[in-house]
Amino acid sequence: MSDGGREDVAGLVVAWQASHGRNHLPWQQTRDPYRVWLSEIMLQQTQVTTVLDYYGRFLERFPDVVALSLAEQDEVMGLWSGLGYYTRARNLHRCAQQVVAEHGGTFPRTAEMLATLPGIGRSTAGAIAAFCFSERVPILDANVRRVLTRLLGFEKDLASSGNERLLWKEAESLLPQKNLLTAMPRYTQGLMDLGASICTPRLPRCDRCPLAGRCVAFKDGDPQRYPVKTRKLARRSESWQLLVLRNPAGQVWLQRRPSAGIWAGMHCVPVFADGASLNGYVKFLGDASRIACNELQPFLHVLTHRDLHLHPVLVTGEVPDQPTEEGAWFGVNEWSSIGLPAPIRKLLDSTQAQLW
Repeated sequence: MSDGGREDVAGLVVAWQASHGRNHLPWQQTRDPYRVWLSEIMLQQTQVTTVLDYYGRFLERFPDVVALSLAEQDEVMGLWSGLGYYTRARNLHRCAQQVVAEHGGTFPRTAEMLATLPGIGRSTAGAIAAFCFSERVPILDANVRRVLTRLLGFEKDLASSGNERLLWKEAESLLPQKNLLTAMPRYTQGLMDLGASICTPRLPRCDRCPLAGRCVAFKDGDPQRYPVKTRKLARRSESWQLLVLRNPAGQVWLQRRPSAGIWAGMHCVPVFADGASLNGYVKFLGDASRIACNELQPFLHVLTHRDLHLHPVLVTGEVPDQPTEEGAWFGVNEWSSIGLPAPIRKLLDSTQAQLW
């Protein structure tokens, strides 16, 4: 793309966003860094339609960064349950605490400083700085990466960190040069909107793109070959045995998951590697005549690079008061206030419904 074409890109994106982009979302009606930051973290790998409900509930419970910093982690995780990628929620809480402790409850005003906070990478820091402070900094999330590699005909393999740095430099070269107060927020949002609605991974709608006349990939007739990234994470399958242990009071025994790995730090029913291990444990719970053991319908839970085949077993009756060294009994009225993974919450709700 020629230098003259580069100069036109920002103006075309800004004009298109004003007339065709998304301008109605609640986090677009503010320059409050807390609200913009919250939306950016929630929107990572999550659809806008899903985020809208969670965003409103979070703000209702935690209207500012101080309120979030003072919350118990279990409450934060409980409100996050269902959004997935739970590391985001833990970092969200840590970040709020750090903003209060180290910055007096005020978010830093530059992308460089924002990127030092937990859970805020370079692209998220750039988005917050552009939206809230009109700083002239680029972003490079998945949607924007796709738009820019197609626009520029960027053929280098992004599996290489060096090539990733080159793309960041290209992104910087395309930023608006004037009227930054209004141009930077609109340009940043415009790139996001183009990636979400026009420059999609499959079947891009190039006939509606304001950058088609500048786009190398469109000119070459093969936009779907971009971006180039050869290294992909291998998909794996795991089989988990889940013990749903219910006492006569109707409470369920839950343990906290390890601090690393799937559902790290969240509450969960006990997990066993195989059926033999679970069955062996059940035999030690007590008199088999006083315990009912029922296999429930297995189900699949799909993570980004993992398929979890879950096999729940419901055990009820006269079970020990302390069935394992770690854990606690939780009643149905407590499930909504603790961090439960969405599939475990659904499992518990379904077993509860079967009792009525």
